[in-house]
Amino acid sequence: MSQLKFCSRRSPVVCTSGCVASSQPLATNIGLDILKNGGNAADAAVAVAAALNVTEPCSTGLGGDCFCLYYDANTKEVHGLNGSGRSPQSLTLALLKEHGFDEANPPPRLHAYNVTVPGAAAGWCDAVELFGSKNFSMGQILQPAIELAEKGFPVSEITSYHWKRDAHVLQAAGNPHGKDLLIDGQAPEHGQVFHTPLLANTFKELAKSGKQGFYEGRVARAITEILQSNGGVMNSDDLKNHVTERVKPIVTNYKDVNVWEIPPNGQGIAALLALNILENFSMEEMGHNTANYLHILIEALKRSFSDVLWFCADPEKVSIPTTELLSKSYARNRSQLIDLQRAANSLNHGNPFSVGSDTVYFAVVDGQGNACSFINSNYMGFGTGLVPDGCGFTLQNRGFGFSLNPEHPNCLAPNKRPYHTIIPALATAADSGDLLCSFGVMGGFMQPQGHVQVLLNMLEFGMNPQQALDAARVFVDYNSKAGAWHVFLEEGVPQNVAEELRAKGHAITMPVTGHSRNMFGRGQIITRGDWWRHGRNLSSSNVLWAGSDPRADGCALGY
Repeated sequence: MSQLKFCSRRSPVVCTSGCVASSQPLATNIGLDILKNGGNAADAAVAVAAALNVTEPCSTGLGGDCFCLYYDANTKEVHGLNGSGRSPQSLTLALLKEHGFDEANPPPRLHAYNVTVPGAAAGWCDAVELFGSKNFSMGQILQPAIELAEKGFPVSEITSYHWKRDAHVLQAAGNPHGKDLLIDGQAPEHGQVFHTPLLANTFKELAKSGKQGFYEGRVARAITEILQSNGGVMNSDDLKNHVTERVKPIVTNYKDVNVWEIPPNGQGIAALLALNILENFSMEEMGHNTANYLHILIEALKRSFSDVLWFCADPEKVSIPTTELLSKSYARNRSQLIDLQRAANSLNHGNPFSVGSDTVYFAVVDGQGNACSFINSNYMGFGTGLVPDGCGFTLQNRGFGFSLNPEHPNCLAPNKRPYHTIIPALATAADSGDLLCSFGVMGGFMQPQGHVQVLLNMLEFGMNPQQALDAARVFVDYNSKAGAWHVFLEEGVPQNVAEELRAKGHAITMPVTGHSRNMFGRGQIITRGDWWRHGRNLSSSNVLWAGSDPRADGCALGY
């Protein structure tokens, strides 16, 4: 099971009337059915999100958060929803200190203190209300997932692997309802049919009562009970007071393409910072995944993360210099710090005021040209793994993303949203505002790195969406305890390239193979037209081209 072979190829999906790409074929098909029956991209996206909660609970679900970018084809505007939750009102640094936790000794990653209010349920409802076609009720959108949960589904290969890997969190003492996501106490095998009727019942309450069906009543009581019995402090008011935030997406222009991301507390700004830095180099001339290309890419990513790991926080609680960080002059200054021959080893954020890794990502584009770029996540597999009684989902551990340094902008505070890794993306033409693509790559701190790499694959090297996802990737990781950067190269990057990067001072691990490729994320891309073909657009702009990541179980489908 540990040797996951990559020995096949896929062609990009091409279609004209609508397209869905996700990490599970059953979920993709459900989204496509919504489109065929008169739903739009937002309707289909929420149906896919619910289906993925059923088929891939080790990555996503109602116990986690979501973010959404929506492209309105009529107005050519990009809208954003921040569906991340906040920390409990009574969770403070002083309380943690009373229990022996501080910056040097944070709570374990599975501790109930790390559960922030799950934002997915409200995010789903708000996405349908704000952007949906109005042809479907919430009950109709959730019905396919309800049927899938009740009738059961055969578990896919990669999902089974990760379910098994993290099953111990469901089997842990203090988690009496973890067994609800197991079969006879064990994770399901590849192809084994799994039923989750309790999750179906939770969906029914959400369908019947909307957000109140989750944040008040039986489900809310079950959430607070399991958390408080495990030492957490979340209460009914924390849940009842949760709201999704409608946000203005942030954007940068990279070679006449506008790339859109959700603003902080999401880390999408890291991708935009890196693209702004890379714009100062001739990336295409270096050649794809050559040592020089990867060196510049790695160094740009280091500098973007150096900034984001300091400045990315909840803008409702601290001032974030987003405009200054995204200025082209700031990026030029940061690019000049890159040594073309030597790797940087320190983590130092810049001064923008001085210049004028488990998730599901999926994409939907409908026949009218609307697009929904959507991402939903528990964080760290099953999150805390804690399962509320009778609910059929696990609770996230997003609070692990807080700093416990009182001087840090992202420091834990009551009713605050943490640094958030999940990020959807869109690209539009800078001149016309036309949709170019809905895209994303899941996977913790890999996500902005994946956004940059697949986008460069298309823009700089003319790859189609499937080729852009298939290409070998690099993952740049910062070890805070060691105070050092480490670079992981996926199988497919030549050995001589690794040696050249080592000669430049990079700490390299390669080749990363099999299931370990999960560290490079799992992406989906749907483009409108073939703008990525250098100077030779051959298809109509109405043709949709789609790819789905071979590192996941899913597929793209269109009609």
